[in-house]
Amino acid sequence: MRLEKFFEMRNQIFFHLLVALLFMSSCKNKSVSDTELKWLTIEEASEIGSGDNDKKFLVDVYTDWCGWCKVMDKKTFTDPAVIKYLNENFYVVKFNAEQKEPATFKGKKYEWTPMGRNGVNQLGVELLQGRLSYPTIVYLNSKLEPIDIRPGYKTPEQLLAELQTL
Repeated sequence: MRLEKFFEMRNQIFFHLLVALLFMSSCKNKSVSDTELKWLTIEEASEIGSGDNDKKFLVDVYTDWCGWCKVMDKKTFTDPAVIKYLNENFYVVKFNAEQKEPATFKGKKYEWTPMGRNGVNQLGVELLQGRLSYPTIVYLNSKLEPIDIRPGYKTPEQLLAELQTL
């Protein structure tokens, strides 16, 4: 009788542990895709854009010193509605226009050059068509061709309205 109870309790404990693990696993997967953006590097975007792809790209061009860039990161890009829309419709890319490390995009290598106060990576100049202003969002189609360039800070509502026009 005791042995039967032992096996019955063991099976119940095993079952409850299994259910708990499955629940935690599903919660983890949901939280990553529903509450965060998966930011890509420009190189990762270049690789995706060279293949078969049906999503557009949003490139957040920023600098380390830009205060409004940081506000957008904290308020706009953490908004649940913005995250949901972007995750469903775009690949999101961060690019520091003043990065000193070379960047490779669409098979071309871009270098940092001294210019202005902090210098600039030439990819930033190309993406922004020479109009260096931060933050700026550059929209690219699925083949990484420019659609639009939109400078300036955006609230979550402004960004969602802008995204829906593309």
